[in-house]
Amino acid sequence: MILHRAIAIDGPAASGKSTLARLLSRRLNLIMVNSGAMYRAVTWKVLQLGVDPADRLAVVQALSKMEIGCGIDGFESTITIDGIDPGDELRSEEVNSNVSAVSAVPEVRECLVSLQRDYLKRGDVVMEGRDIGTVVFPETPYKIYMDADPQVRSARREETGEVDSVAARDKADSGRATAPLKIADGAAVLDTSGHTIETGVIAALEILKKQGFIMADEASAEA
Repeated sequence: MILHRAIAIDGPAASGKSTLARLLSRRLNLIMVNSGAMYRAVTWKVLQLGVDPADRLAVVQALSKMEIGCGIDGFESTITIDGIDPGDELRSEEVNSNVSAVSAVPEVRECLVSLQRDYLKRGDVVMEGRDIGTVVFPETPYKIYMDADPQVRSARREETGEVDSVAARDKADSGRATAPLKIADGAAVLDTSGHTIETGVIAALEILKKQGFIMADEASAEA
C-alpha cells in the first residue's frame, strides 16, 4: 500500500490553522483535513443525544453507536454522523464549550486518529489540529506549529462570532492527559500575529521548502 505525504499543522485556537491549511491545499493540490471538525461532529452528536460530555463512559457508549463518515468534497474533508452533516452547528456556542471535554476522552481520540490516518491512503494531505505532528503523523518531516498573541487570537475568535475563552481553551487543550497540545519534535514555529493571510502562506511555504517538501512545479522541473 502506497502512503502519501502529510503536512502537519498544529496550534491553539484561532492561530490561523484552518485558513493556512485550506490555502496550502489549493496551492499544492493537497487534501485539506480539518481534524477539529471531526471532534466537533462527535461533540455535536453527544449533545444531540443528551449525553453529559463530562461523563466519559457515557460518551464512549454513544461513540460506539455512531456511524462516522469521512469523505472528500473537492480538496477538503467532510464529516457526517449517522449520515447527517452538522454544518454550521459545529461552530455553535454549545459545541465550542464542550469540544475540549469530548476531545479529551482517549477512546474518542483513538477512533478519530485512525480515521484521520486513513486519509493518507487517498493522497497527499495537509491536516490541521492539535496533535497532528505529535500523534497522528509523528514521522512526517513536514510540521508547522502555528501561534499568535492571545489578544490577536481572541479578536479573531470574536470576528467569527465565537465567544468562548481562548485562555480557557488553551488550558484545556494543553493540560489534558491524552494527546495534549504541544510543539511536535521537528516542527517549525510560525507566529502569525503580525502576518496577513498572504504573508503567512508565503512564510509557511518557505518553512516547507526548508523541511524538504518538493513542490509540484519543482518536481516537474527535475523530471
